[in-house]
This record gives sequence, structure tokens and C-alpha cells, in this order.
Amino acid sequence: MHFYIDESGHTGFNLFDADQPVLYYGVLSSKLNVDVLAADTVEGLRQRLGVQRLHAAELGNKDLPKIAGDIYRLIRKLSIRFDIYRVVKPDYAITYFFDQVFDHGLNPAITWTAYWTPLRYMMLIKVAALFDDPLAREAWAGMIDLNEARSYETLKRVCARLIERLSILPDERSRTLINGTLQWAIAHPERLSYYAGADVRKLMSPNIIGFQSVMMGVARRLLKQNAKAAKMVVDQQSEFNGAQKTLAGYYNNVKGLKTPMGPGMPIADFTGMPNIPLTISSSNDSAGLELVDMLIWIFKRLLEQKEVAPELLALVSPMMNQTYTDELSLRAIEKRWTPWFGSLPELENLPEEQLTKAAEIRALEEKRRLESLADIMALEAEKSNS
Repeated sequence: MHFYIDESGHTGFNLFDADQPVLYYGVLSSKLNVDVLAADTVEGLRQRLGVQRLHAAELGNKDLPKIAGDIYRLIRKLSIRFDIYRVVKPDYAITYFFDQVFDHGLNPAITWTAYWTPLRYMMLIKVAALFDDPLAREAWAGMIDLNEARSYETLKRVCARLIERLSILPDERSRTLINGTLQWAIAHPERLSYYAGADVRKLMSPNIIGFQSVMMGVARRLLKQNAKAAKMVVDQQSEFNGAQKTLAGYYNNVKGLKTPMGPGMPIADFTGMPNIPLTISSSNDSAGLELVDMLIWIFKRLLEQKEVAPELLALVSPMMNQTYTDELSLRAIEKRWTPWFGSLPELENLPEEQLTKAAEIRALEEKRRLESLADIMALEAEKSNS
């Protein structure tokens, strides 16, 4: 299969651009070589509209409808599928902070069950509730700061501010766990992954996080079609193409691996990953990328509930029931996991042996958590006595 990949809403490491709060990736796929077979048609459409390139943002609802019928016939002729993936950038900043500070493998003040079970998502939503926009901006600025000492100082300030806001959370256990985790982070910032450094910083961009969804979607397409990847064409942009190649190479190396993430958690399934290198191309040289540009513009406007010309809606409507999509956002996490928590049985309906085992696990985890905080608690006691 042939894949053509482009993005929209690119702002690099600036996650708080009010004009582009969401990063989109569009992926066009076909068993046929779209670059070759669509080239003449696309060139004819350029000439008809009097443009050098079919750039949807420039053509808009005024001119795109003039060629919608031609594009529709081309999509059907080449059996084209289109998938779209989204990263809500301000939400990503908070999610990334949570994963660096609350990772049980780094921070022993958070219990194992609060990070490696679905409780992780409940904790994330509660931590996110403590943030406002200025504090999220500050947390992100600290994570991408290339000055290590300054990054740690930012982490301490952010954690202290979050602690001050804990009273808004309704349940005591969450307040206790989050407080201890943040206190430990303040005392041991260098033991976390908050400060990334120049090399890791390249992989922190939402462009790369979104590209993970692209790679998983490509694998899903290949499995569904029982096909192999013939080519993966990615739009040329110098800042992140190298990191995209690194990520694609990593997925190639773990192809076929299935890794459990914890009880009740999703399986990290790398079955079907493509085993070919990315082809970096300018959209000026790829009919496939030009088609992606148009489709992603239409889908983006639909998702954002903006005006879409009837001809363009008719163009994409037949594709929708075959479109794969995914979203990294707090809303998507809450929507996915709220029903799961709602389906859990009431405590009084659980067998006594399960309740006993749960109490033993909680006691063991609480003992380990308090031991990790012993030095901090001793220091706080000393301050109170003085």
C-alpha cells in the first residue's frame, strides 16, 4: 500500500497559539501509486483553476467546489482511504507534565496502581483540573528549557502552585497522593524526566506525538488489507522530518511486539508496523500530498464546525464510515475511560477474598509510599518545631 502523510496546525513547540490549538495529521492510503496515477488529473485541475498548486487554504469554499466532482471520481478510481488524527496541544502539555512527574518508575511517592492501572487516567484528569492556562504554559516552558538548573526551578514552582490548589479536589485520597508526589518532585527534580535536554526535546513536539498515531493507523490499515507498505511519503519540513524518521525506525525495530501496559490497560500492539523507510517529499512534487492537503482542510473544518461547501461535504461523506481517527486530548481520555469506571462493580458486590487482597496491596503500597516521603516529612516536622 502507498501512504501520503501531511499535517496542519503546525506551531512547533508553541503549544498555546490560540489560532492553532490543534495539530492535525491526515493520511491518504491506496493500494495504487497515487503520485503516478493521479499526476495528470491533478495537473489538469491546477491549470483549470490557474494555480501552481492545489492549496486548499487558498482555494477555500469558493474554488475547491469547482473541482470536487473530479476529486470524487479520482478517489473512487484509486480506492483512496483517508484517516485523520488530532493532538489538542494545550492538553498535551499537561499530559506530558503528568507522565514526567507522576511516572511510578521515577517517582516512588505515587503508588504503582495509581499509574500502571486505569486509575492513571483518573489521576491525570484530577491533576489537569489543578492547572489553568498560565500554569500550563509555565510547566511546558520548563520542560523544553535547555537550561537544566532553570528547568528544575520551574518544576518546583509549578508543583508548589499545584499543591496550593489541591483543596478543589473533592476526595482526600487523591489530594494525599498528588500532594506527596508533588512534594517528592520538589525535593528530587533531577531524578525525574522533566528536564529533557536537546536530544529528547526533538521527540517532545506534538508533531512527533501525533506521528505515533499515524504509525499505529498505518499498521492497522496494513493488517486490515493484509498488505505490505510499498511507500510512505511524508511532507517535507526540515524541523521534524529527522525525528519522524527516528520514530518510524523505532517502530520498524519493534514490529510484531505486543506489550501489556498493566492490569486493565491497553496492550501496546506493534503488529503490522511498516518496515520501509519514510520518503520525504515536497507537496509540489507529490499528487498524493496535494490530495491530503485538500482532504485534511475539509475534515478539519467539519471537526471544528466551520462552514463547508455542500459540494465538499458530498465529496468526503462517502469516506467517513471508513475513516480511522484518534485524538490526544483530556476530553478524549475522559470520554474513553468514564464508561469503564462506571462499569466496575460496587465494593459490596465483590467477593471477600478480593477485598482482602486489595487491602493487602494498598497497605503494601502505602508503606512504600510513606517510606519514600520519610525524609520530606522529617524536614517538614523539623520546620514546624522550629
